[in-house]
This record gives sequence, structure tokens and C-alpha cells, in this order.
Amino acid sequence: MSPTETARGAKPAGPRRSRPVRVADEIKGWLVEQRLETGDRLPSETELIARFAMSKSTIREAMRILEAQGLVVTRTGPGGGTFVGEVSADRARALLGNYFYFKDLTVADIYQLRRLLEPELAASLAGRLDAGQLGELERIVALYAEPAASAEEEREQHVASLRFHQRLADFADNQLLGFLISFMAQILSDLTVYRRLYAPPNEALWREGRDHQLACIAALRRGDAAEAHRVMAEHMDIARAHMEAREAVVMKRFIAE
Repeated sequence: MSPTETARGAKPAGPRRSRPVRVADEIKGWLVEQRLETGDRLPSETELIARFAMSKSTIREAMRILEAQGLVVTRTGPGGGTFVGEVSADRARALLGNYFYFKDLTVADIYQLRRLLEPELAASLAGRLDAGQLGELERIVALYAEPAASAEEEREQHVASLRFHQRLADFADNQLLGFLISFMAQILSDLTVYRRLYAPPNEALWREGRDHQLACIAALRRGDAAEAHRVMAEHMDIARAHMEAREAVVMKRFIAE
């Protein structure tokens, strides 16, 4: 592409990817086209070499890439071979968490998304959870039935309260929505621990958070989508205000030190 073409708005090519990376993508596409599922056996190395017209070393490197991503697994011994793997939600959250590990995420960043998504999730689940699922949510809330007596107990209670949101996300019909909400709860839990946002104990945050969660459960049980949405939105707004205030205190303490 000439400088003139680039100047006229054409996008310059991105960095060239290695051949094994390109072949790994081709194999992934082929797996989808063939509708292979978790546990299905992949063709032998010889067949893959012939199918993708690549050298043995390139195919092996491509398979190592896919295995590192968790998309394929290799088993040795009788009945061994290479099979379609499954990336667990926990592993996906961990990998995505690694991406954000060195980013300067703030409480405001997280709550900007939580405020949009969690009320929608709550509304979508109104009247759709069975007694067992509602009981699970109530048992989580029971873990912090009384205000914390120490910073350590406050940390445990705050992490437990975020599990309420993660469990609610597990019940989502929309798996993408559920994953995003669960992931945000996880990184907020991590921030709480890393930045000591749980100290000192905050009884107002405990009381308001617990009351909203119980009110949300009641709305879900009644099948009141509008009320579930309203309660969760209010819960996000109040929690954000409390957490941002804590974050500001921590930053001031850090600067002073």
C-alpha cells in the first residue's frame, strides 16, 4: 500500500501473525464448522498435516497454542489422542483478570457497568427462580446477618456479599450477561482485598447492602420485575457511593504514607 493510499483513509495492515497462530485459528474455525463438541476426538497429526497443508512442526506448534488456551486437551496411553477441550468460566475469568491486572481500574469503572447490567439481570429473573435457587441466595445473605466486629470480618462479609451477585449471575439465561456480571463481582472482590477497601468496618454499607439484597430476593420471589430492577439499581448507586468514598480514603492514606 502506498503512502497516498494510507493518507486517503485505507487502514494500514496490522502486525503480521506467525504461521502457527494463523493455523491455530484455522483449526478453531474447522472445529466449529464440523460441529465438534467437548470430548470429541480431533483427527490425527498426520491428517491435520494433510488437511491444512502445513509442516509437522507448524501443526504441533498450533496445537500447543490451542492447548494453552484450553481449547484442546491431549491424553496419553490407551485411548489417548487430542480432544476438544472446554474453557471453564473460572479459567476465562482468571485469564481476563490477568489482562486487567496492571490496568488502573477504579471503583467507578466497575460500577458504571454494574449499574447498567445488574438491574437488567434482576428483572429478567423475576418469577423464574425456584425455591432452591432463592434459598441459596438467602443462605448467602445469612452469612452476614450481623455487622462486622473487625476489619477482617468486614473483608469476609464484603467478599461474601459479592458472591450473592455472582450466584445471581449463574442463574442468567443470557450466558454473556451472566459472565460479565460474575467477572465484575470477582474483580471488585479482588480490588477490595488488594486495596483494603474493607477497612475500617462500615455499618451503613452492611445494612443498606443487606436490606437491598433481601428486598431483591422478595421481588424475585413475587415475580415483580419492575421492583427487582428498581431495588438492584438503587443498590448499585448506594454501593458505588460507599465504595468510592472508601477508595478516596485509601488513596489519601497511601499519599500520606
